[in-house]
Amino acid sequence: MLIATNPYSGEKIGSFPTLDKNEMYARIGEANMAFADWSDRSFAERGDVLRAVAKQLRAEKHDLAQLMALEMGKPIKEGVPEVEKAAFCAEFYADNAEKFLSRETIESDASLSYVCYQPLGTLLGILPWNAPLWLAFRYLAPALMAGNTCVMKHDPNVPQTAQAIANAFLKAGVPENIMVNLPLETPEVELAIRDPRIMAISFTGSGGAGRKVAEMAGSEIKPCVLELGGSDPSIILADADLETAADVVCLSRVINAGQSCIAAKRIIVEAEIYDHFVELLSARLSKLQLGDPLQPNTDIGPIARKDLQLNLHRQVEETVAAGAKCLLGGELPDTNGFFYPVTLLTDVTPTMCAFREETFGPVMAVIKAEDHEHALEMANDTEYGLGASVWTKNAELATHLAMQLQSGQVAINGIVKTDPRLPSGGIKGSGYGRELGPHGIREFVNAKQVWIK
Repeated sequence: MLIATNPYSGEKIGSFPTLDKNEMYARIGEANMAFADWSDRSFAERGDVLRAVAKQLRAEKHDLAQLMALEMGKPIKEGVPEVEKAAFCAEFYADNAEKFLSRETIESDASLSYVCYQPLGTLLGILPWNAPLWLAFRYLAPALMAGNTCVMKHDPNVPQTAQAIANAFLKAGVPENIMVNLPLETPEVELAIRDPRIMAISFTGSGGAGRKVAEMAGSEIKPCVLELGGSDPSIILADADLETAADVVCLSRVINAGQSCIAAKRIIVEAEIYDHFVELLSARLSKLQLGDPLQPNTDIGPIARKDLQLNLHRQVEETVAAGAKCLLGGELPDTNGFFYPVTLLTDVTPTMCAFREETFGPVMAVIKAEDHEHALEMANDTEYGLGASVWTKNAELATHLAMQLQSGQVAINGIVKTDPRLPSGGIKGSGYGRELGPHGIREFVNAKQVWIK
């Protein structure tokens, strides 16, 4: 059984049945059987299907946002835009998949030689709880438009949201079994990965779980895309627009109660503006309201689970014990829910816990840098390499730093975000492969070379 718990109250929502081994194999078989017909359809036909799903998502966006608020604590004012973003992703690939996968002619000694992009078959997506709609469609939309069929194993925290996604496909009247929901307990996932009908795996989650998935997939010689954790640096230089930088950095850090892989987690500030920028951050963070995620004025909802809340507090306590200052928050609330206060840690150094580990919650670590070179050195001093940002009015320097930062994406004077139009992914311990954009749809296709005399 999957147990859903309301993180706002700490109370059990309900128990939901899981598939046994035979039921799981049967569901994978249904998706596999649907592949031949689905892959044979034109891009226009597949596009019509994805647009119908997007329309259904928009029709249900308030209900879906409420489910996310109840199951994982996302504030309702963030949940509705998440559903809209998922719908936009479906529409974007409906409009652009044919262009992204068009045949490429390449000169050679042949009369004609080209590369075409064909679907692989049935895919398995293993998804996390922190953005249940968006991360599902980040996987589903490009994979389906490429002609694959999709099996979705969502996180145990969000069983009702996962089923609601599957129901949206049914209500949209899509071809049967092109997307199949697998409500599984975690130990059963390995059987799904190793099923010979699963041709590739998309995984979003923790580094530890990602390593296990990569090991299993590798042993079966199956391609996979891994989007793992991040400890994104944001470099703030003295000539930056500090007011705007403070606005954006705070927004990035507290979206979804700070439970985002691409949030700005390590704020690295040039020494001459350090104290002033800390004041700007403190003023903004102190105004944010914790509360019921179903209420429209709530800025910060609860942490999704009790164990995550306790681990976040451990990281804060260890960082303060090592010499950092806690200017805001830092105390474990005495409530039934899993809240953690917005916390501002300053004078953090590279040896401290909040610098070395990913903090998955509304905890901001601020680090002082001597200059831009020192800032760059500290930004790259991490096992992660997902996103990074640079704030400066010096365009030449900004471009130089962007090229030197060890990350999958860099934002200059803006927020690191995911966008269906642009590829996203990491390096080092943040994973490999790309999602979204033209690059993402090409991860799960056969790039077939054809040579004609």
